[in-house]
Amino acid sequence: MKVFVVAGEASGDRLGAALMAGLRSLREVEFHGIGGAQMQAQGLDSLFPMEDLSVMGLAEIVPRYSHLRQRLGQTVQAVLEDDPDLLITIDSPDFCLRVARRVKARRNIRTVHYVAPSVWAWRAGRAAKMAQVIDHVLALLPFEPPLMEAAGMACDFVGHPVVAEPQPTAQEVAGFRARHGLSDQPLLMVLPGSRRGEVTRLAPVFGEAMAQVAKARPGMRLVLPTTAQMAPLVREAVAGWAVAPLILAPDSPDFAKEKACAFCAADWALAASGTVSLELAASDTPMVIAYDMTWLSRVILSRMLRVDTVTLVNLVSETRAVPEFIGRACRAERIAPALLALMQNPGTQRAAMRLTMERLGRGGEAPGLRAARAVLARL
Repeated sequence: MKVFVVAGEASGDRLGAALMAGLRSLREVEFHGIGGAQMQAQGLDSLFPMEDLSVMGLAEIVPRYSHLRQRLGQTVQAVLEDDPDLLITIDSPDFCLRVARRVKARRNIRTVHYVAPSVWAWRAGRAAKMAQVIDHVLALLPFEPPLMEAAGMACDFVGHPVVAEPQPTAQEVAGFRARHGLSDQPLLMVLPGSRRGEVTRLAPVFGEAMAQVAKARPGMRLVLPTTAQMAPLVREAVAGWAVAPLILAPDSPDFAKEKACAFCAADWALAASGTVSLELAASDTPMVIAYDMTWLSRVILSRMLRVDTVTLVNLVSETRAVPEFIGRACRAERIAPALLALMQNPGTQRAAMRLTMERLGRGGEAPGLRAARAVLARL
């Protein structure tokens, strides 16, 4: 079987790699397409660097529109020339669904999209448009299949990849604390995003919030994992913070294990909105979520939003246990008191985090293999 697979973000690269491994364990498959390091480790020779597609937000897309359009045409042509049995697009709907639409207009190739668009949050009409070009959806969240099926697509909930991530042992967490001189000091994880625009906007607000919290918790330490691309910007952005964070970057020894240990060692977290809230829930780390965007994106999205929370732990658990500060509410004078309240009573979130992990498939078959079975069952 020949499969063309397209991913445009680091999260999509992880999903794609797990799905590729799952498909290969069930059937002989030849892969072509676009992906990052993890998909390449599964044997994919990426058509071009996946990072060319890693753009988020209206204001960020506009300056790169011409380049993205060229990559779109290149991808469509490659799919048509390859003539695969299956086209699998992963997340990044603005790019991936355009690829699927152009391919479908020329040839009837079966299409699968991995990660349902968040029609429950905004732009509900996307599902109907998506149904014109997508045959089958693989959903990460348990409440998504009815929404996709109502629009005319087959849809399977396959579990969220966060539930398959191995958690470090108590001994490994203790070793992490010892290596970094943390002993039994209270530790706050700070996660200001993985994109340049996010770090630029959130780091000053997070830093000011840290200064306010540090006055009430003078012994507090900070840990901040980041990516290779963002590490120089992060180091510059936190240089003036009242409490200097321990920065973990991929150039650190054994970075993956260090990062996993940091998530479990942290007593609390302040994080940008996104799937990181699920990573924190998986490590049982109570959190406050905060996020801001460009003025234009804020105005447009605020008018389209259909839910009263964007934090996935809140949505999956059907609670509002995690405090969030989005858009204009993303201010240090509001975030700091919420963090201090969380430090006083972190237990209130734990039931919601456990329920979230159960509903996302913890304890069941690995999501990548589950997704592979779903793809093959509907061929």
